[in-house]
Amino acid sequence: MIIVHGIIPIKSDLREQALELARNMTQFTQKERGCLSYDFYIGLRDPNTLVLFQEWENIELLMAHYQSPQMKGFLKELTKVVNGKVVTRRYAVQNIEEGSEETESSPRVVH
Repeated sequence: MIIVHGIIPIKSDLREQALELARNMTQFTQKERGCLSYDFYIGLRDPNTLVLFQEWENIELLMAHYQSPQMKGFLKELTKVVNGKVVTRRYAVQNIEEGSEETESSPRVVH
């Protein structure tokens, strides 16, 4: 699984426009093949910060998402509402199956 986390500072006077852009992108992306989750959240410390969290089955499907016309349009419109540097990070995550053997050096995962 691939997880993408992003921090997007937005212009306060264009906040509603940014939220609508995020809502539209979320609706489209959640229907894409390979998308496990995709959503934006409003930062608690700064309501003019959007936090993006997304999960994908694999890197190939995420790359296909990046090439979609909707993503390209989203990025073009996003430049109009961004106020600063957008920071994103991508993580490859390995699922730990039930019943797998854990060693003392294995991290304990609690859900």
